[in-house]
Amino acid sequence: MDNYYLGKKEYFPKIGKIKYEGPKSKNPLAFKFYNPEKKVGKKKMKDHLRFAIAYWHSFCADGVDPFGAATMAHPWNQGVKSPMEGAENKMDAAFEFFTKLGVDLYCFHDRDMAPEGESPAESEKNLFTMVAKAKKLQKATGVKLLWGTANVFTNPRFMNGAATNPEFGVVALAATQVKAAIDATIELGGAGYTFWGGREGYMSLLNTDMKREKDNLARFLTMARDYGRKQGFKGPFYIEPKPMEPTKHQYDYDTETVIGFLRYYGLDKDFRLNIEANHAELANHDFAHELECAAAAGLFGSVDANRGDPRNGWDTDQFPMSYQECALAMYAILRAGGFSSGGLNFDAKIRRNSVDNQDLFLGHIGGMDSFAVGLEVAQRIIDDGLIPAFTKKRYASFNSGDGARFAKGQMKLEELAKIGSEGGYKKIGLSSGRQEYLENILNQYLLGL
Repeated sequence: MDNYYLGKKEYFPKIGKIKYEGPKSKNPLAFKFYNPEKKVGKKKMKDHLRFAIAYWHSFCADGVDPFGAATMAHPWNQGVKSPMEGAENKMDAAFEFFTKLGVDLYCFHDRDMAPEGESPAESEKNLFTMVAKAKKLQKATGVKLLWGTANVFTNPRFMNGAATNPEFGVVALAATQVKAAIDATIELGGAGYTFWGGREGYMSLLNTDMKREKDNLARFLTMARDYGRKQGFKGPFYIEPKPMEPTKHQYDYDTETVIGFLRYYGLDKDFRLNIEANHAELANHDFAHELECAAAAGLFGSVDANRGDPRNGWDTDQFPMSYQECALAMYAILRAGGFSSGGLNFDAKIRRNSVDNQDLFLGHIGGMDSFAVGLEVAQRIIDDGLIPAFTKKRYASFNSGDGARFAKGQMKLEELAKIGSEGGYKKIGLSSGRQEYLENILNQYLLGL
C-alpha cells in the first residue's frame, strides 16, 4: 500500500504514510525497528507479525472510565445527523488510519461497525449496510479482516451473560447477533471468528447453576460452529481467555481452563485460543506462559497484543512496550510454527489523557516496534541455538535407555520405582537450571550483542 485512503474528509490531517526510518530517527511518526519488508528467518517481518488494528479501542473508545466522562471528541462523530452517518464517518477514519499506518488487517465487533437498532432486524440491516461499505474499502485498499465477533456484553439485557444467561429469551437474542456477525465475517473474508465471554461467568454461586450455564455455553458454541461450517466458513473459531472482570469468575479463566473446556465438550477440532497479554496478567500468568500452554496443546491461534499494569487490578489495555516480554512471546510463537490464520491484533487503547490527533499513531508505532524487536530477538535465539540446546540437553535423560522407555509409555510403576531405588538416588537431582546464565544471554540478544 504505497498510498493511503481518504474518504470525504481527512480525519488525521498532517499525518502521512508512516515509514521505517531506522533506530536513529528522531521522527516520532516513523518506525525505528519495524521494517515490514525486512527478512527475518524465512519470512518478511510483516508476514511474521501480521499486525491488525482493533476497531473498538481505536475508533470507539472515548476516554470514559468509572470515574469520569469522555475526554476524546473524535472528529468522525462531530456534527453527525444520525448514528449511521457517524458509522460511515468512523469507517472512513478507520481505513485512513489502517493505510497511513501500513497495517493491512483489522478486527471488529458488530456494534463497533454499526449502531444497534430498535429491533434485531434493524440492527442487522445497519450491520450489513456497513459491511457493504467495508467490502468496497477492503477491495480498494487491500486491507483484510483478521477476525470478526459480536458484542454480546454491553447491552443491559446481557447483564447476566449471553449464552450463559438464565433467561432463554436472552440466549436467543444473543444468537441473532452471533449469527449476523458470523455472516458479516464470512462476507468480508475474515480469517477467523472470535468469542470473548465478556459476561459468561458468575458473580455469586448462591444464584448460579454452574453446570447448566457451562453446558449451555458449550451448546451455543457448537451451534455457532455448525452454522458457520454450513455457510462455508473454513477458518478457526477462537476463544479468548480472561479470568474476571466484568464478572467475578469467568468460565474462560485462562488457557488451561479453556483447553479443558474445549476437550470436554468435543470442540477442540474447530476452536483455537486467542491469547491476550493483559488477560494473562489478570490470571497471574506470564503472557509467554499462556502462549506456551496453547502451543503445547496444539491450540494456539491468535494474539491480542497489549499489556496491563501490575499495580492495577483491572484490564488497562495499554500498548505493548516491553522488548523483553515481546521477545519471549515471539519466541513461543515462532516455536509454535508462527501464525497461520491468526495475527497480532492491537487490543490496546491510548490513555484517557492522550487526546492529541497523533497519539493513536504513536501508540501503535511503539507497539509495532516492540514486537519487531521481539521478533528479531526470538529469531536470534533460535538461530544461535544456545538456549534451545541447553533446554534440549536438560531433558536428554528421556532420549535413550530407561528414560526413553518411560517417555514412550513402555514401563510400569513397579519397574520405575525399582529403578529409582537402585539408581544411585543420592547423586542425582541437583543439576543446575542456570536461569541466571540464560537471562544474561537474553539480555545480550536484546542489546544486539
